[in-house]
Amino acid sequence: MRVLIAEDELELAKGLKFLLEKNKFSVDIVYDGEAALACFEAGEYDVIVLDIMMPKADGMEVLKAIRRTGAKVPILMLTAKGEVEDRVAGLEAGADDYLPKPFATREFIARVKALSRRNTAYADLILEFGDVRLDCNRYELACGPESVRLNNKEFQLMELFMRHPHFVFSTSHLMDKIWGQDSEADLNVVWTYVGFIRKKLKRIGGSVEIRTARGAGYSLEEVRC
Repeated sequence: MRVLIAEDELELAKGLKFLLEKNKFSVDIVYDGEAALACFEAGEYDVIVLDIMMPKADGMEVLKAIRRTGAKVPILMLTAKGEVEDRVAGLEAGADDYLPKPFATREFIARVKALSRRNTAYADLILEFGDVRLDCNRYELACGPESVRLNNKEFQLMELFMRHPHFVFSTSHLMDKIWGQDSEADLNVVWTYVGFIRKKLKRIGGSVEIRTARGAGYSLEEVRC
């Protein structure tokens, strides 16, 4: 399950990302409204979390822009404003839920989980490509009767590849998507985790591979006999 968090308080955004990843969500974080809209247009999310007070475009503007596209993705609004009028305005603009700051982290997680269950866009949590299946609930990669469990980063990478087969992702793009723009990890960590997944694909005997496009990045492809 993928979540987009748009929150200009960097430490809060990182903290929420950490909490959601512990609860088996894949998370992208951005720090302004324009970046939130760019991510929405480029990706597919099960839940979007928007802070109202953001630079470049506030959360209400982003919310309205998303709803104008006809997208039904559940949206949770975060704001320091707790007045009834503000909540009503957000809900009338198309928000699914509203959480005033400060909030308990357990409540935040519970609300995101509730919204993700409500979303019908990804009711089928089994992603398939070729003869390989990715169970997004169990973090399991399978082919026929064989299956193997993925750790959190392996799952996030494989989910991205399974949702966009044949698309070539650059190393820097994967680094930003999975580890975050502010990560101190070296770019080589992408190569390392791609290697882990390749070994697990071989273990289950699937006719799918992560192929290296020299100088460009990686893509998920079917192996042709």
